[in-house]
Amino acid sequence: MSEKIYVIHENDEWTKPLIDALEELNVPYEDWFINEGNVDLSEEPPKGIFYNRMSASSHSRGHRYAPELTMAVLSWLEGHGRTVLNGSHALDLEVNKARQYSALESHGIKTPKTVVTVGKESLIQAAEKMDKPFITKHNRAGKGLGVQLFHSVEALEAYVNSSEFEEPIDGVTLLQQYIQSEDSTITRCEFVDGQFLYAVRVDTSEGFELCPADACTIDDNFCLTTENTKEKFKIIPDFKDPIIDQYESFLKAHNINFAGIEFIRDEQGQLYTYDINTNTNYNADAESKVQLYGMKEVARALANKLEKTLV
Repeated sequence: MSEKIYVIHENDEWTKPLIDALEELNVPYEDWFINEGNVDLSEEPPKGIFYNRMSASSHSRGHRYAPELTMAVLSWLEGHGRTVLNGSHALDLEVNKARQYSALESHGIKTPKTVVTVGKESLIQAAEKMDKPFITKHNRAGKGLGVQLFHSVEALEAYVNSSEFEEPIDGVTLLQQYIQSEDSTITRCEFVDGQFLYAVRVDTSEGFELCPADACTIDDNFCLTTENTKEKFKIIPDFKDPIIDQYESFLKAHNINFAGIEFIRDEQGQLYTYDINTNTNYNADAESKVQLYGMKEVARALANKLEKTLV
């Protein structure tokens, strides 16, 4: 069997733009949709290029154990020396924001003050020592799941003890310093094959949940896949900042090939990095305005890697 690209994922809608781009380039590929199943570790995997796009938010689509199964698959592939892009270490960071922050800080990249908590009482106790306002977020999330803003410990306590409280899938809630942006925006920097592609400025004035794909499954007015009204999502192709070099160095050090990294600047201009998305998606409406297409660039990068293995 000839070698091909293997796309590992759990969301057909998010993956379709990549499949379309691979077909447009006439690149051989195989779709590995991973939710339930098995992997025989005694067998040898096929040869080819394996691109992992497993998502931390898989549980929100009913795929609770997809990341765990994918981790076994990636370890199997890596153990046999296969070329795996966004491999097991990238997935480990994808599903654990606490480890993201530790890794970023170790690389000299500033993150918001964050406390890791398990249990409602621990969360409330940590909030008593945190400057106000603050936010909570799920350690294993994606799409901004579990993000709530609080201006007082009392408000947090009322929420935690109510039926509205959203239990994180891994039991870990992060309590985090709230960074107020001067213009209510965040910036997401996209990287393809470890190199900066473009930055997109996102208006966050209507909410926290970001879903960077052309198809979105959350019922929310603030989704990166919805119509790009009021230029909520504006690509800045000529964006320049010293943080880009730091991000590229970080991605190389952690063997991450494709990612979207998000940061926010406070009112004093201090930059805080707060999320790494290793299954990054793109907004077609925003891209069409500048004629830059992330998935097409990803497909080209995959095609180039496959071509090199066939030489």
